[in-house]
Amino acid sequence: MGASASDIAAATPATRDRYVDLLRVASLGTVIAGHWLMAAVTADGAIGNLLAVVPPLQVLTWALQVMPVFFFVGGFSHALSYCSLARRADGPVYAAFLRARLRRLLRPTLVFVAVWTAAALTAQLLGAGGGRLTGAAFRLVTQPLWFIGIYLAMVALTPPLLRLHERCGWAAFGALAAAAAAVDLLRFAGGVPYAEFLNFAFVWLAVHQLGFLRADGRIRRPAALGLAAAGLAGAVLLVAYGPYPLSMVGMPGEKVSNMAPPTLALLAHGVWLVGAVELLRAPAARWLARPAVWRGVVAANGVAMTAFLWHLTAMLAVYAGQLGLGIALPEPAGAAWWAQVPVRFLAAAALTCGLVAVFRRFEAPAAGRGDGSGARSGEGSAARPEARPGPGSGPRAALGTTLCLLGVLGLSATGLGGLLEGHSATLIALPVTAPAAIGMALGGWLLVERSGTSRRVRLRG
Repeated sequence: MGASASDIAAATPATRDRYVDLLRVASLGTVIAGHWLMAAVTADGAIGNLLAVVPPLQVLTWALQVMPVFFFVGGFSHALSYCSLARRADGPVYAAFLRARLRRLLRPTLVFVAVWTAAALTAQLLGAGGGRLTGAAFRLVTQPLWFIGIYLAMVALTPPLLRLHERCGWAAFGALAAAAAAVDLLRFAGGVPYAEFLNFAFVWLAVHQLGFLRADGRIRRPAALGLAAAGLAGAVLLVAYGPYPLSMVGMPGEKVSNMAPPTLALLAHGVWLVGAVELLRAPAARWLARPAVWRGVVAANGVAMTAFLWHLTAMLAVYAGQLGLGIALPEPAGAAWWAQVPVRFLAAAALTCGLVAVFRRFEAPAAGRGDGSGARSGEGSAARPEARPGPGSGPRAALGTTLCLLGVLGLSATGLGGLLEGHSATLIALPVTAPAAIGMALGGWLLVERSGTSRRVRLRG
């Protein structure tokens, strides 16, 4: 049985950067709240977007679009984890690093996909998948998986980008930002087809690179002030005078989205967010020193991914319950709609807690796994026999990770509504179906797991 949140909190070393854990929880929590708020379901079961109904509210996305913070925290954590593993092991650690980072992320994700795939297949076989809300649900629930696919790419690219960071420091971030700007130039000024998809890499990897700089202690208060000011000024100017929309999330019917693919405006937004949260580090650290606060953060971190995966399921269940009980759904953005918001939030939160209670076991780190990555702190235990990846396991793990990220991204694009009909969506420039995406994700996961060990070695203490 795993340690409780209280036990983990009590055993936290004084050297741990607790603020990173808070940022991870806060960013996912903000995304969840934003999704609940933006969903605008009408009386006939159609799911719209509140920001499209009330365009002036799109300015809220400058606070609610906090995925850059999550990727920034990921860069920090990946740098510490990989460097810790490399220091303590003799020989290559790439496969062990990938397995350790992917295991806790993909186990709950694949369980989520399996449950929803079974539900979608059952509904479609019974002819019950054609309802407006039901069909929308099968499309909607997998959409947030895009960020997991991008995150997997960041994990896979951590070792080479860390080496680039060690050689170039801030210049590595600058090069990625410049590449993102060049892509937008090719896209908007040159009309080069498919060039925009390169920014799925350049924009998010630039934010991830800022996490490496934080891990090195290079983002102190002056640098944070510079990032916040330059990022905010850049985002304002790009939106005011460039081809970029106000919303920092995708909007239905928009010709240009800042999110899919990401734009230079979204990168500027991410830069100012990173600077802003770093300016709050000192007061937040004092708050996190309180035992009760830290216990809450530890407990939330233990289930954050599970809550993220299932929060849309809970929200859809609330709306389905209202429709099923004959409770009128008011016109989105009207006075009655706003009055129901607190009730819907409380109901969705309660259902999410119930789903977390059922599925949280899949997010818990597997006991007895010798990946050398350590526990939540990213540090391993004292020297003990550990498994080291054998020859060729690194390439196998990299191939598996690539298949996983393509499968997850594909599924986020296709949804689960056309499992039996073979409906496809475009992933970068290639068509992909939901069954193919699921197959890639499962096959990739098996490859990563089978990139395992061929001999026992002792990690250096």
